[in-house]
Amino acid sequence: MPTSSGRPRQPIGDRARKSALRNVVPVGARGRTPFVDGGPWTAAPLAAGVSARQKRTIHEPTTHEFHPPQRLVTAPESSSLNSAPNASKQADAYPPDRFVLDCGGGRRLDLRPGAGAPAVMGILNVTPDSFSDGGQFLEKEDALARAGAMLEEGADVIDIGGESSRPAGSVYGEGAAAVAEEEEKQRVLPVVEAVAERFPEAVLSVDTYKPGVARAALEAGAHVINDITGLRIHPETAEVCAEQGAPLVVMHSQGRPGAFEHTSESSGDGVEDVASALEASVETAEKAGVRQVVVDPGFGFGKTAEENLRLVANSGGLVRRIGRPVLVGISRKSTIGEVLARSREREEAVPVGERLFGTLGATAVAAMRGATLVRTHDVRATVEMLCTLSACEGAGVRAPGRS
Repeated sequence: MPTSSGRPRQPIGDRARKSALRNVVPVGARGRTPFVDGGPWTAAPLAAGVSARQKRTIHEPTTHEFHPPQRLVTAPESSSLNSAPNASKQADAYPPDRFVLDCGGGRRLDLRPGAGAPAVMGILNVTPDSFSDGGQFLEKEDALARAGAMLEEGADVIDIGGESSRPAGSVYGEGAAAVAEEEEKQRVLPVVEAVAERFPEAVLSVDTYKPGVARAALEAGAHVINDITGLRIHPETAEVCAEQGAPLVVMHSQGRPGAFEHTSESSGDGVEDVASALEASVETAEKAGVRQVVVDPGFGFGKTAEENLRLVANSGGLVRRIGRPVLVGISRKSTIGEVLARSREREEAVPVGERLFGTLGATAVAAMRGATLVRTHDVRATVEMLCTLSACEGAGVRAPGRS
């Protein structure tokens, strides 16, 4: 059937995706209304999050110091985007032992809501099959150059991954194959060592769920472990982090490595399900002795498109309920492609390379709602968006949809 513009429609190929998006409104259809129809941006059991923030990174210099560019504007406490009248008092309400990550060697990352704009985590995949940049940084020198470029663009953290987590489904086809531990080490460790040596003050995260890889990465110079299985597969990864005193990111996902699920037919409140699962992951980490845990809702893993959007809007609710910083990793995800497809009156998701603007929009919402760490492929664009957000905040500009 042709569209109103005369362009032929292509079959969507997935009834679940079509059903999930039936309430997503095209851009411009309702002016400044939310992406999801049927209520305000915060219409979900978890209350909406808090404001955009001025940037406040903490670094205690050592002898050899890498200086990233200073790029975020400090907003006054009277900013209209702050849900609390005094942003510094708001930040003080969050205990530093949970929200200010001690990454070793004088590196501390302040992730308290109200303490600054979200920190930016740049993605460095040393994999042949990642959905967005697979195969681009397999050589150590290429990976090192990319890490340096992201640091110059303003990344606070470099997240190095040696195993693709591309989920199975109609969007990506077969999921990425699981990788043996030794192969993952061969991909990751030389890059960790090289980046740590070249940029000794950078904070390095390694994206792995395997305790052996986690231990080797921390010994090679990494500071944070990012477990996309939320400790479901190898809970002993938490023990490694506890022994090394390393912060841990736990992500919500469904399925197993090599068979991660892309979407699901939700049988209830997806936001509530994610919150409960993340609470369980945090409990597992705490029992193992991990002091500092960051939670990631896992956009694109076992969730409908509508659930992904609601999770973005409820970032602050997750912070308050779980009492931990929230990482948002929605960069170039298929939900963005599907929302943009609706704006273009097409059935198939917009290609990965055309999802930047949609990613920035979702990231801005998450920042205003309470997320304090943003994982992205596009560091410069994300940093500049957050800089502009902080500048508008300082000027007293009101955000769409906020009272």
